[in-house]
Amino acid sequence: MGVMRMGYVHVRVTDLEESRSHYGETLGMKLVHEEPGKLYFKGWDEFDHHSVVLEEGGVGVVKFGYKVERETDLEDLEQKARQFGCLTERMTKGENFAIGDGVRLVLPSDHVIELYSEAEYVGTDVGLINPDAFPRHLVGVGVPRVDHAMITTEDPATLERFYQEVMDFHTAERVVDNLDDNNLIASWLSCGNTAHDIAFMAGPQGKLHHFAYNLTDWYAIKHAGGLFAMDDVSVDVGPTQHGITRGETIYFFDPSGNRNEVFSGGYLVFRDSPPLTWTVDQLGKAIFYIQRELNERFTTVLT
Repeated sequence: MGVMRMGYVHVRVTDLEESRSHYGETLGMKLVHEEPGKLYFKGWDEFDHHSVVLEEGGVGVVKFGYKVERETDLEDLEQKARQFGCLTERMTKGENFAIGDGVRLVLPSDHVIELYSEAEYVGTDVGLINPDAFPRHLVGVGVPRVDHAMITTEDPATLERFYQEVMDFHTAERVVDNLDDNNLIASWLSCGNTAHDIAFMAGPQGKLHHFAYNLTDWYAIKHAGGLFAMDDVSVDVGPTQHGITRGETIYFFDPSGNRNEVFSGGYLVFRDSPPLTWTVDQLGKAIFYIQRELNERFTTVLT
């Protein structure tokens, strides 16, 4: 099977204590480990040790982790990445806290990703035997899990080809200049059946647009919006609905300016699902289906 999902997002923040409050109290993630200059969080429905790492000192993404099904998948992915022209190196167990051996590589977009098959098992907050639907004492939004990320690249077509040929992702939706030249502007790809596990759009190399948490439904999105108002969280857009993915959303910023998202809904994709295509003249409707227009921040504020 190869890549199963995005396992963790590692980002930089300017103030670790402000970030502790945002991710721990507003979003309701559980702090599972801390060390000088770093905090490790997980959602209540995630069973591996952590899914978000915050590192003090700046803004933006440090790296993404992808969990693979088998240890033997690592060698196969490493070989494919080298053949594609990516720089790769091995990482050893313990180099990342609670993460096993793996392969680190640099994407065509200059982002760093880490592939691994082993992570310390912690378990969910509801357990495996006769589990309740949710924990009784959720904090803040009570995000269950990290869902996806969006990054920027100067060459979307090459990055799409990397995820297809090396990572075996399949494209769910695309934005092109027009149907005649098919010049790729943005792409949404999945390694399973969700509408997207990674997305990227044309922009500067190595930048983060956002990373997202999955919520259950529209009511949970609206409830999150109310909590953001209570905690004076800077909201970018929403609550609203996407055209691409058809999901419900709120985009907002952490105290350092990294964009987060809460996301619900969307549709299932399959290996034989043909990609859906949007033209750039309909980009406003594609991203924000109801308002049908983008604000300037959405395409220019990156970290």
